[in-house]
Amino acid sequence: MEYSVPSNIESLRQKYPLHFAVWENDVKLVADLLNDDHTKLLLEQKDPRGRTPLMLAVTLGFVECAKLLLSTNANVNIEDSYGFNAVSSSQSELVERVLERRDVQRYTNRVDGIPNLLSKIRDTPDFYVEMKWEFTSWVPLVSRMCPSDTYKIYKSGANVRIDTTLLGFDHSNWQRGSRSFIFKGQDNGAVFMEVDHDLQQVHTDTMKVVSSEISDSLGFLRPSQEIVKTRLSTPTTVTYIDTDKINFERSKTGFIGFRNDRSENVNGYNCKVFTANNVEVVTKTRTEHLSNEEKAKYKEEVASRLTPFHSLFGMVEVEDKCSLDDEDLLKANSETNVFNPFNITAAQYFDSTFELEKRDIGKLREITTKLQRFKANLWLCEDYPLSLPEQVLPIVDLMAISSSHFAKLRDFITLQLPTGFPVKIEIPLFHVLNARITFGNIFSFDEDVLGVTAIKDDTVAACVLEDSCFEPPHGYRFLGNDELRQWNYEEEDELMQMAMRQYMLPENSEDQVTLWEALRNQPEADLQSETIIDRAIQESLQEYNRPHSQEVTETTVNSSSFPVSNIQSNQCANEDTSEQTSVDWNYEIQLAIRLSEQQKEAEDKQRQKDDEILEQVLKLSLTEK
Repeated sequence: MEYSVPSNIESLRQKYPLHFAVWENDVKLVADLLNDDHTKLLLEQKDPRGRTPLMLAVTLGFVECAKLLLSTNANVNIEDSYGFNAVSSSQSELVERVLERRDVQRYTNRVDGIPNLLSKIRDTPDFYVEMKWEFTSWVPLVSRMCPSDTYKIYKSGANVRIDTTLLGFDHSNWQRGSRSFIFKGQDNGAVFMEVDHDLQQVHTDTMKVVSSEISDSLGFLRPSQEIVKTRLSTPTTVTYIDTDKINFERSKTGFIGFRNDRSENVNGYNCKVFTANNVEVVTKTRTEHLSNEEKAKYKEEVASRLTPFHSLFGMVEVEDKCSLDDEDLLKANSETNVFNPFNITAAQYFDSTFELEKRDIGKLREITTKLQRFKANLWLCEDYPLSLPEQVLPIVDLMAISSSHFAKLRDFITLQLPTGFPVKIEIPLFHVLNARITFGNIFSFDEDVLGVTAIKDDTVAACVLEDSCFEPPHGYRFLGNDELRQWNYEEEDELMQMAMRQYMLPENSEDQVTLWEALRNQPEADLQSETIIDRAIQESLQEYNRPHSQEVTETTVNSSSFPVSNIQSNQCANEDTSEQTSVDWNYEIQLAIRLSEQQKEAEDKQRQKDDEILEQVLKLSLTEK
């Protein structure tokens, strides 16, 4: 097949000057253009193939050009048309620099964004609310082996406080304690306090805009060689949710032919119940950067994970792998130019009207696509006394900086939901595990809270919060005044990674996608915490055959303004590791299938009963004339 060459090369060069300089690997010209204020505005411009100048440099393997673009703080988190970002590289030097810049950008965005978030809520009405997280499953023993928590949220002016009891994971235990996060907005910034009531310590940080000079000195964000090596020797995965196919419909109740819209009372508020259908999660895995040995190892791991669970719980695998068996790829000249195997010219690449078909620049892609389908349930109230966009979302954004749980909630409730406040949300975390999040005790109407005074009459529903709610108790020791420190979000990731090392089995992998990963558009390597719950599911199936199991204890925090309690552990699994070496997965699969069949049989019986009642009603309506 012959490809024609566009003749408007000069006009394309003027339209994409920085891209063309990168394409030609002209390091001096790239540097000159970056020194020009007008051209620098094109730093995040995308070419017709969806790449920024940095992504183009990474794709073509031009290290020096990439270094220059990174030095000007080019955004490394922007994705190309395939859904991958600049981190997807096969060169160790590029990976190290891109990872470091990515972490610096994430850190500075968090720090710089806090004062703006606090400013948004300064003039919104004050409130107090509790968010209860529960986990449910039809698999025996799973629900009681997974964590639950209630977040208590205080908001007054530009001050916010969130109390939590679930701290992390250690060995076989979910760690519990008493911790508060306090954000206090100021005219020129903000103050963040992390109050550890168990140790009676307060970590204090002053939120200031992180300049480029300071960000370059954030050495603790520099990736280790082990992280770089792991990135280069493992598949690159991107996960996203196909929002075009999602549709919300009212849940129904009643008999067939006489069904009505379903409504329920949740904590005193009448809510319409909706079901989210066609929630399709797409996972793309790239392996072209791996060695032949690493590819063979990865294929063996994937094959070992393929069990009847994949089909039972909606896993669909679609091979979209570019191989040398394709006719077009046989013409590739990858041996002489590995980063442009089809010898695509600049005129062809930058012309949006020119169809590349299967051809592209960069290493020949080997991509496997997997699909999973989920359902979600929503309880929406149209007269709830809180505003989701004005009051709740800024709080959730704040807490998402230091808590992955809030980050997950934020990414779901920012979808285009039907009208109303989501008083209750039930959404899948894993194939057999759901998370249920419920808002309650609004304004402390249901249960008194120290420092919060509820105000309620026929026309007003509000509360007044005392200033003491946003100050640590007297006698606590203050640490880290006016200094930069790593956020609890990173500490939480370290705890989860440690739990991963303790509990990881071959069955746990990026194949088992959680909906949260899709919403956050991150691979499982970036969101480790869900895998621990997945491991608990597997252990519960093992424990189902054993005569003894240990009860789970849960610590709750009282409603006082600042409770002080000892750290208690919520037992998640207590099995000897030597007993885990001989797991009979065949029995467990059969158990899951049998339970699923029983549930389906019960539903069929109920449906048959409804049809019989309907038939009787119709007969009576015909005879009674």
